[in-house]
Amino acid sequence: MASSVQLTLLLLALAFLVLADAKIRRYKFDVVMKNTTKLCSTKSIVTVNGKFPGPTLYAREDDQVIVNLTNHVNYNVTIHWHGVKQLRTGWSDGPAYITQCPIQPGGTFIYNFTLTGQRGTLLWHAHISWLRATVHGAIVILPRHRVAYPFPRPHKEKIIIFGEWWKSDVEAVINQSTFTGLPPNVSDAHTINGQSGPLLGCNSPGYTLHVESGKTYMLRIINAALNDELFFKIAGHTLTVIEVDASYTKPFSADTLFLGPGQTTNALLTADQSSGKYLITISPFMDTIVTVDNVTGTAFLHYNDTTSSPSLVSDKIPPVNATSVALGFSDNLRSLNSRDYPANVPLRVDHSLFFTIGVGINPCETCINNTKAVGDINNVSFVMPTIGILQAHYYNISGVFTDDFPGKPLIPFNYTANNSTANMRTMNGTKAYRLAYNSTVQLVIQGTSVIAPESHPTHLHGFNFFVIGKGVGNFDPLNDPKKFNLVDPVERNTVSVPTAGWTAIRFRADNPGVWFFHCHLEVHTSWGLKMVFLVENGKGPNETLLPPPSDLPKC
Repeated sequence: MASSVQLTLLLLALAFLVLADAKIRRYKFDVVMKNTTKLCSTKSIVTVNGKFPGPTLYAREDDQVIVNLTNHVNYNVTIHWHGVKQLRTGWSDGPAYITQCPIQPGGTFIYNFTLTGQRGTLLWHAHISWLRATVHGAIVILPRHRVAYPFPRPHKEKIIIFGEWWKSDVEAVINQSTFTGLPPNVSDAHTINGQSGPLLGCNSPGYTLHVESGKTYMLRIINAALNDELFFKIAGHTLTVIEVDASYTKPFSADTLFLGPGQTTNALLTADQSSGKYLITISPFMDTIVTVDNVTGTAFLHYNDTTSSPSLVSDKIPPVNATSVALGFSDNLRSLNSRDYPANVPLRVDHSLFFTIGVGINPCETCINNTKAVGDINNVSFVMPTIGILQAHYYNISGVFTDDFPGKPLIPFNYTANNSTANMRTMNGTKAYRLAYNSTVQLVIQGTSVIAPESHPTHLHGFNFFVIGKGVGNFDPLNDPKKFNLVDPVERNTVSVPTAGWTAIRFRADNPGVWFFHCHLEVHTSWGLKMVFLVENGKGPNETLLPPPSDLPKC
């Protein structure tokens, strides 16, 4: 048995090795306008470093990342590092007026954070208005040195990013919607790595994934679309899912993947088919009456040993209302739950919350029908402040927000009834729900049918959570918890709530600060389907929010 001194020395040596491996990764992000003629229109778009999609950020687990951003455009800008936990560094999280004031034209800001205990694929994107339509890119977090993947090492790794494309300026699209009170126009195309593919009839050759027969590739797949949940298929090939949202999963095979906006999936592709050219598609999912961009984005898988011009091998894509495909994919996701990557699901619950999410109608004197569509959580439509909520919390600035967000609906009703008579009008407010440091939370997210039922991809900043259950219809607090998975539920940062259904998650509030919770359909975020959790400081410096950086932008 080792002595306590020997054990202490061993722990110090291990800590030294980790620190020695960790590096500082520096990036320069210049937000600039770029003219493009590659897609269905010639227009100028907002980009980072003139790239669409933007540059990939590479780092390793436990690395410190420093991104020096300069805003050269006439829009206010922020960047959110989607899925990065930002332990005690909420000032770098990025959502405008939540953790920071935006970076104004000509301004600069240094994002500074450490990738503590994370490895896998995430994304970064603008987090103000609709700029993330073209301001987004991949985050690749490699394991520490000398730490292997928990699956066979692939021959190569490839990044696949989904997007949406509007022929018109996206800021004009949302501004017109705000002015009229009507839903915004849907996008005109879906893109794969910035290209829609020639089958749309646009000036886009389509992205080509080159492979060698017999080799295995890891695809780092990211849905950076604004408003569409998407299916992904490669004709003639089966994929093995091994990670979602930078959390390893038990491997399983699928010929169709399903990703909501903000979600990521790592999958292994084995090039085991005949030499030739195979169609890659992304197509939308919408199993209700809501209008969606129904154009299929296309790309190609091409075997390098193909000697002649092959015919294109295609496959059927899921119908737009393929609910069984979407739910079936989610049902297969399980945490790896191994010795090295345990699923630490909170078994004791301090806060049992019930959030209804959906869309309502509020009066609007300047709008066309004197009404406007709004999003809400527990019948509260979030009103964006004019100063960062985190700043107001840190400096005790009164009048910016209140901490009385309701933990359950104030007026219960039949949430998923097709003929719901619930009041369509919502209350407005800038409200937070306060959590003590290290408290545990169970949150049941219930979709509603007040206007129309719809699948909602919801994202929590600052934490990963465990998806312990989901179902269709109204949540049954007596019987549904009996079916919760508390052993190996999938760990995520963004989860889809089924149409006219519910999803239950659990997380531990061990990260002090102010953390955004919202629907990741940008249209619903714009309408107010959002709120914030305020996590108090714990004991000592390691459980306390760091002071704000000196260059934090001012409103």
